[in-house]
Amino acid sequence: MKLSVAIAGADALPSAFVVFRGIDTSIKKAAQLGYDGVELALKSSDEVEKNHLQAVLRENGLSISAVSTGQVWSARKLSFTDEDSQKREELKKAFCGFIDLASDFGQKVNMGRIRGGFNGREQGFCEDLFIDMAGYLAHYAEKRGVTLLLEPVNRYEIDFINNTDECAALIKKAGCTNLKMMPDVFHMNIEDAHIGEALRRNKDYVDYVHFADTNRYAPGQGHMNWDEIFAALQDIKYDGWTSVEIFPVPDPDTAAKQAISFIKEKYGKYYK
Repeated sequence: MKLSVAIAGADALPSAFVVFRGIDTSIKKAAQLGYDGVELALKSSDEVEKNHLQAVLRENGLSISAVSTGQVWSARKLSFTDEDSQKREELKKAFCGFIDLASDFGQKVNMGRIRGGFNGREQGFCEDLFIDMAGYLAHYAEKRGVTLLLEPVNRYEIDFINNTDECAALIKKAGCTNLKMMPDVFHMNIEDAHIGEALRRNKDYVDYVHFADTNRYAPGQGHMNWDEIFAALQDIKYDGWTSVEIFPVPDPDTAAKQAISFIKEKYGKYYK
């Protein structure tokens, strides 16, 4: 299992769930702390220059674990369930840019709140809008060796795809082989009655995992049952990326240190 930390550019939105800001310095800090990679949160794929990014990663011995798209939702108000044809085309263009970037870095692009919500509409109608967009993008991504990751998000942030069972059902309905699930244990703690059982039950869809404690602080700083989580990940033989997506509290350096120290200890217990 490999561990990454969420980072963004220096001008990322205040609401961005990242630990470090400023891509070059963030990569260096992550390497110094012992992380294996970084999860890259972007508003647009042109925020990074590929050759420069590759050089910085190579210099620090890190990889990109995934490209994250939450800021597209927050900053640009684009979503998979928007009915406006012009906005849907804008989203296709933006997301294809992320897929092109991921084809060189990480081969994974996440879909969190960017999937949109019901906004008073029928569930089936919104699912059809989502599947139409996801199908187009999954086909584009498949040709480039990229997997799309759908992240269940709790009910207090969005009203569509809140738990892992709902996520698995929609992925199955969409029928795209490169559409997988990104469980976030912070959201699971709210929406899934038993985190370990939910991970085991949906193991065929789990392709990436977000780590944060119950208060969205570093793992170990809340009351999450981490032994339940790691036992389940061990049972399903999960060996992919786990990424720290937490508030930078009390400060970014301390939060990142707390996270990797705690998680490495758990890795040692469950992954011999």
